Amino acid sequence: MLAAVGAETLEDLFRSIPEGLRLRRALDVPRALDEIALFAEMRRLAARNETDHPPFVGAGAYPHHVPPVVDQLLLRGEFFTAYTPYQPEVSQGTLQALFEWQTFVCLLTGLDVANASMYDGASATAEAALMAARVTDRRKIVISAAVHPEYRRVLRTYLASTHDEIVTVPYGDDGRTDLAALARAVDDQTAAVIIGYPNFFGVVDAVGEASSLARKAGALSVAVTTEAVALGLLKGPGELGADVAVGTFQSFGNALNFGGPAPGFFATRQENVRQMPGRLCGATVDKHGRRGFVLTLSTREQHIRRERATSNICTNAGLCALAATIHLALLGRRGLAQLARVNYARARLLSDAMRRAGFGLRFAGPTFNEMAFEVGDAEAVVARLAKRGLAAGAPLARWYPDDPRMKGALLCVATELHAPELIEMFAQAVKE
Repeated sequence: MLAAVGAETLEDLFRSIPEGLRLRRALDVPRALDEIALFAEMRRLAARNETDHPPFVGAGAYPHHVPPVVDQLLLRGEFFTAYTPYQPEVSQGTLQALFEWQTFVCLLTGLDVANASMYDGASATAEAALMAARVTDRRKIVISAAVHPEYRRVLRTYLASTHDEIVTVPYGDDGRTDLAALARAVDDQTAAVIIGYPNFFGVVDAVGEASSLARKAGALSVAVTTEAVALGLLKGPGELGADVAVGTFQSFGNALNFGGPAPGFFATRQENVRQMPGRLCGATVDKHGRRGFVLTLSTREQHIRRERATSNICTNAGLCALAATIHLALLGRRGLAQLARVNYARARLLSDAMRRAGFGLRFAGPTFNEMAFEVGDAEAVVARLAKRGLAAGAPLARWYPDDPRMKGALLCVATELHAPELIEMFAQAVKE
């Protein structure tokens, strides 16, 4: 191989790597195993990830039931091997599925048009800010501190090269965005107002009021949703006045998978369609009048327009989006509404059980299926219950170390997977 590439030694291949960065020891990897031994080792490692019960951790990735039919349909060769929908004559199934995905996103968000999915909720949020800057020709992004902290970090990364200004607005004792502080932050230089729905604390934030403030200033309002099952019970962000809705549909058809991958969604009003990132799938008819599907409005991507593109998306978690689409199709309108009601009811059971065990809510605002409890030392609770096979929740001080209100706050979720008797056992375990 060295002779074929014209190199005398292995070192010659790495000449472009600075000397100080080269590894001078053998790689720290175990010895090779045969297939039987390898499977046994993988089972041993996988067993370390097992918990005895569904996790009570949400914080942007939620435990939900995934019907077995979802994975069975994903494994069909027409879907599993069709990486790209660029050739419509051979990708009709993929294009139709993405068209249906767009339809579901529009139905749940109450907006006019959606794209064919995004990498994830965080990048969708950042793309919404970039689109707002293009539409308004402004450079100031106002975002609530109650939006997922990791989403806000991704936003900062995206905007580091554009030099757009990011202004973070605090949250109040009810867990919702401080509207008085938001009103002071929004001005005639604001491009976007970004707010969670529900927000990172599980609280249903004031999207309508925030959207009204944005509209009066000539800015776009953006609602960010990480727990999409909530949209089966709550009004769509578009119905409340939001101009853009983004987030993730991980809750539909996608297992936790240690936090990813999961499909992001992006929806907006019709007048912004040519400034949207990514691609859209459209329905049409062929010369014989038969219905077909095509890829439309993909000219905003970097593979076509290079530096003039509105987005550098070159893939979009399409298989994950298909999984969500299958799950939503199985649920239907009534099924999704019923699932949302079950989640809401289980969260009320959790709240009642924790209250009886002596733990109050950190925030007084309205919640869906996730809420923060005051448990004293949240980190200790999580560590001790982990030894009992319980993933207890997310200590909020990890993300908000400078807020003394968060010291004992434990963010917990209850979904259809959390049976009433499990919820009672969990509350008693926290008490113990």
